[in-house]
Amino acid sequence: MKIAYLTNQYPNASSTFIRREIVGMEANGITISRFAIRPSVSKLVDEADLQEVAKTRYILRAGAVHLLSSLLQVAISRPNRWLETLRLTLKIGWRSDRGLLVNLVYMVEACVLLQWCKEENIQHLHAHFSTNPVSVAMLCHALGGPTYSFTVHGPHEFDKPEAIALPEKIHRAAFVVGISSFSKSQLFRWCSYKQWSKIHIIRCGVDEMFLTPASVPMPKTPRFVCVGRLDEQKGHLLLVEAVSQLAAEGLQFKVVLVGDGPLRSQIETLISQLNLQNHIELTGWASNAEVRQQILAAQIMVMPSFAEGLPVVIMESLALSRPVISTYIAGIPELVKPGECGWLVPAGSVEALAAAMRQAMQTSVIDLEQMGKTGAALVVQNHNAALEASRLADLFRQYVH
Repeated sequence: MKIAYLTNQYPNASSTFIRREIVGMEANGITISRFAIRPSVSKLVDEADLQEVAKTRYILRAGAVHLLSSLLQVAISRPNRWLETLRLTLKIGWRSDRGLLVNLVYMVEACVLLQWCKEENIQHLHAHFSTNPVSVAMLCHALGGPTYSFTVHGPHEFDKPEAIALPEKIHRAAFVVGISSFSKSQLFRWCSYKQWSKIHIIRCGVDEMFLTPASVPMPKTPRFVCVGRLDEQKGHLLLVEAVSQLAAEGLQFKVVLVGDGPLRSQIETLISQLNLQNHIELTGWASNAEVRQQILAAQIMVMPSFAEGLPVVIMESLALSRPVISTYIAGIPELVKPGECGWLVPAGSVEALAAAMRQAMQTSVIDLEQMGKTGAALVVQNHNAALEASRLADLFRQYVH
């Protein structure tokens, strides 16, 4: 069986779970081609990601001449399919948040993808995130290309499902994957009951380096780590405000922010204004190994997100026996059990976040270690990357013929 993965950007520092999934597919005997719309715009620091670049074909690197010639060739060789696909493009384009012109570009990209699938004898396409990669995969299928499936992560797909033609994409897909019960329920909202049977849960898996029992003991001094892209949905500015409240109480602790993104300068400015340089440190992007070390150097992972699917970094932290403070949103409560392996607070509440962090600092190291062990057991049970990849491979075997 030969499958092609299609993503918007690949590899991507914030989506390493896709790389792990591909490796898992190959370990299950499935041949994988890597296709992406464009190269990653974020800095790649992980050696495994850098190696993936050479294995990936990028549609937009084909150039304008090749893109347009592919459109013309498909129009000549498959005129009926081409016209049907144009009608589909117009249908989804009129309601799209990206506009009709952008969706016409997706059709052009689909023509290139169709040719690549023929060249490499691709039997099926699988995409991650139900935005433009799935649009291109769906249009490629409409042109007579292989069947497709896709994994939905959230939260953005659920913010504007009709604008990204999510119902149409579900309807035409061979099957659809959600990463949690929450995401599966949201997919149920946008398809008929008759289609529910083709929606499945495949949870994001944790890399083996995180599943290996940590030999590093929990630090004795209060130290929090927050790993993730520095953008609005992650709640970093709220975290800085909570740190300010706790620092004003005279508490001694450190918060390390691992990651980068568009909000970095604003976060740095707020840290300076509140005079929190001794309490908050920003590291920038980090490799998987560096993320692991930062988690092990902390007592607690804190993720005050406003919108999520189910962050892999929460799984990684629990796998390394570090409790988690996060919010009551999306799939997070399916993993973080309050009082057992961490704390959950209402999203957007500075007071509740500060209270949870204060309580964590008042909890003994022995109790924190026990919470971490409980969390690690949950991750081993539900988020083993190799096991989840095996389950996805079974879906490919079931649906792809």
